[in-house]
Amino acid sequence: MHGPVTFHSSSAKAEFRVRYIVVISLIAALGGLLFGYDWVVIGGAKPFFERYFQLQDAAQSGWANSCALIGCLFGALGAGALSDRFGRKRLLAAAALIFAVTSLGNALAQTFSTFVAWRICGGVAIGLASNLSPMYIAEVAPPAWRGRLVSLNQLTIVIGILLAQIVNWFLVRHLPAGATDAWIADSWYGQSAWRWMFGLTAIPAVLFCIGTAFIPESPRWLATRQQRERACRVLEQIGGPRYAEETYREIESGQADASARPRLRDLLDPRMRKVIVLGVTLAVFQQWCGINVIFNYAEEIFRAAGYDVSSVLKNIAWTGSVNLVFTLVAFAIVDRGGRRPLMLFGAAGLAAVYGIMGVGYYGDVKGLPMLLLVLAAIAFYAMSLAPVTWVVISEIFPNRIRGAAISIAVTSLWIACFILTYTFPILNHTLGPAGTFWLYAGICVAGFLFIAFRLPETKGKSLEQLERDLVE
Repeated sequence: MHGPVTFHSSSAKAEFRVRYIVVISLIAALGGLLFGYDWVVIGGAKPFFERYFQLQDAAQSGWANSCALIGCLFGALGAGALSDRFGRKRLLAAAALIFAVTSLGNALAQTFSTFVAWRICGGVAIGLASNLSPMYIAEVAPPAWRGRLVSLNQLTIVIGILLAQIVNWFLVRHLPAGATDAWIADSWYGQSAWRWMFGLTAIPAVLFCIGTAFIPESPRWLATRQQRERACRVLEQIGGPRYAEETYREIESGQADASARPRLRDLLDPRMRKVIVLGVTLAVFQQWCGINVIFNYAEEIFRAAGYDVSSVLKNIAWTGSVNLVFTLVAFAIVDRGGRRPLMLFGAAGLAAVYGIMGVGYYGDVKGLPMLLLVLAAIAFYAMSLAPVTWVVISEIFPNRIRGAAISIAVTSLWIACFILTYTFPILNHTLGPAGTFWLYAGICVAGFLFIAFRLPETKGKSLEQLERDLVE
């Protein structure tokens, strides 16, 4: 579809400009691509920079993989207040610039402490992008398409993940099988290959920065600043004059004081508290379901299943391919099947797969069966918890507190991710792979029960209608 598409809203006919809506959503979603690339590139670089920096124990390994999350916390914490003050568009451009600078900083790092410092700074960009990209898309998307358009952000995250995995594999594809740690440390792979893995992030970051110059400001943010003319102009570009008039009227009706900034007591209001608890719990569960350890600690997981370093990198590329395919499945059905059924399906599927993986590790099963179980876990996650959590978080909060509330939820997500990432080497050492994945299976069962009892269906409703349903 390239031209306008007729859509009947509650009281007006809208002529949606599909190409325009998709383009601005894709530009915003480039933040997701950089998020995915920068987040996962370390998994493929890990076998090489660890030899270069001569990291010796599980604590150092855990810190190298989790330090970026400190920056993510600062980025996520600041995103709400900064985007409420300066707008969504400017903060997206700032995130792109930080991605570009920090990727080069990591590529040129000569000491482990410098490497960690740049990773933390890069984490700020991840925290900003993970907050702003889905929020911006949700605020410009028509209700009937919001699930798919916000899922574009997850799709670009997955493309970024796969791109990082392909780049990692391509750069070290000639690594000899059975290469020793000492040989790797002294070779081109240990000295330079991992630097290219990080440095190449600058290319999409610059494209993202340029792209932000061509997107409009969020009409809902403009409404909170009482800039009616600008907001209506953006809405008219999306759906025509009648859609702009009706949508702006609905936005205004949901804002008792459009110019007021959210205060702490607004967030602690009992009516707000329940929806914030819902968003925070879903965000934490998306991380504690355990899938990110597969991306960040692929070497340990596949080595425990009997693979060497060369084979591990090929398997990592397989995980990215499966991730992409099943994210496309979610993209196709999220606005048809709904959010709640997909979340329940994913939680149940992950619990089952992790339970079987634990049995496999306990029984010392090696090779292809364990690879297939890892791919199955990624498939369940990619078509459910990965995209749908971001969709739900972007749409359940009231308009006036959305920036601050999403910031709280995303900050909780990154705290949970830090705990998950930092503790995996310790859990893997103390409980073993079997016990660790059985623990994640138990968390998935708990998440299934929470979703079953607390998550309402949100598909097809305007953001203002959801505010009335969930808060009033």
